[in-house]
Amino acid sequence: MPKITFMGAGSTIFAKNVLGDVMLTPALRDSYIALYDINHKRLKESEIMLNNINRNSNENRAKIVAYTDCKEALRGADYVVNAIQVGGYEPCTVTDFEIPKKYGLRQTIADTIGIGGIFRALRTIPVLFDFAKDMEEVCPDAWLLNYTNPMATLTGAMLRGTNIKTVGLCHSVQSCAKNLLKGLDIPIDDIQWKIAGINHMAWLLEISRNGQDLYPEIKRSALERETPHHDMVRYEIMNQFGYYVTESSEHNAEYMPYFIKSKYPELIERYNIPLDEYPRRCIEQIKKWSEMGKEIINNNNLEHKRTTEYASYIMEAMETDSPYKIGGNVLNTGLITNLPNDAVVEVPCMVDRNGVMPCYIGDLPQQLAALNRTNINTQLLTIEAALTGKKEYIYQAAMLDPHTSAELSIADICSLCDDLIEAHGDWLPKFE
Repeated sequence: MPKITFMGAGSTIFAKNVLGDVMLTPALRDSYIALYDINHKRLKESEIMLNNINRNSNENRAKIVAYTDCKEALRGADYVVNAIQVGGYEPCTVTDFEIPKKYGLRQTIADTIGIGGIFRALRTIPVLFDFAKDMEEVCPDAWLLNYTNPMATLTGAMLRGTNIKTVGLCHSVQSCAKNLLKGLDIPIDDIQWKIAGINHMAWLLEISRNGQDLYPEIKRSALERETPHHDMVRYEIMNQFGYYVTESSEHNAEYMPYFIKSKYPELIERYNIPLDEYPRRCIEQIKKWSEMGKEIINNNNLEHKRTTEYASYIMEAMETDSPYKIGGNVLNTGLITNLPNDAVVEVPCMVDRNGVMPCYIGDLPQQLAALNRTNINTQLLTIEAALTGKKEYIYQAAMLDPHTSAELSIADICSLCDDLIEAHGDWLPKFE
């Protein structure tokens, strides 16, 4: 009976998806499920909800226990799922958006790179290191399945700064090809695809049906599609650089220097870019949860259907030694040969009892590797800031960020970083 610990279990819907999947997986149905969150109200709500699923979909076979002590929740775990958000919507996400606005720097999601992604990483890495310290003591052989953004930066920090076996997991890989085709009214049956790159900027390198390359039809249909629509940034990237990118247009608009520009405000309308999208989603989700949460939590008849989230499939493959392929975020040990070896890359991985075994890719097309490197630069320097405690690396991470550097001067970038450090207060460690 494996023990599965879920960190950030107050994220009720995501806990439902991952742990509901666990309870519907034969090899995992009898698991000991440990829930941990610093928000005890949300923790209790998730416990009630998951016990309803366990009763209705799993014949009460799993044991579900909520913990307020982190180390005890982790003790003896075989798998640890990380879904925490340090600082939440308020105060930290609001800070990540509102202070940059004073400098004329606008964002959409701000959770991957950009000035928002940098500071989200800097306040999250110390918490993950605390988890790692406990894990090294009470469950040193456990696998950490990290779902928290910024994915590449956090996973890289864990792989470089701890001894914990870690793989980063995202939703965008498994949905990329099918969603692209659906958006263009192209059938999705019998397709094959290959994706590699970095998290949120991985590339659909190949897509075919019965050996026939679908890219010519995809590109032709994309050019013919009427505007406006939600995927215009990705279509433009594909048109200019030749390949479709995994993560959404609102994300990728802020990973490059081309789309959100105060000098060219008309680009926002042209590419249908939703500025301040993440705060808007947070406000809507908080409102919806106040209305919807009671129905989900108190639904004694609540059931679940297995999703495409990778977590349960990874655990199943490790428990049964039945291989399963995922798109995983791992250290680039020569996997993508024209990206830095200390970067975290998103590549196909085979999973079985031996663990997560990434697949060799070789060189990406040069233009794609070049775009990836612009994001990797910021990721690596953010990790350096977290590992060393030196403020200069925060400045450098921001100076090398494509969107920030396209909008602000060096002096304003440093001033903005100082303002964000001050505003975050105790949410950040001290930097020299």
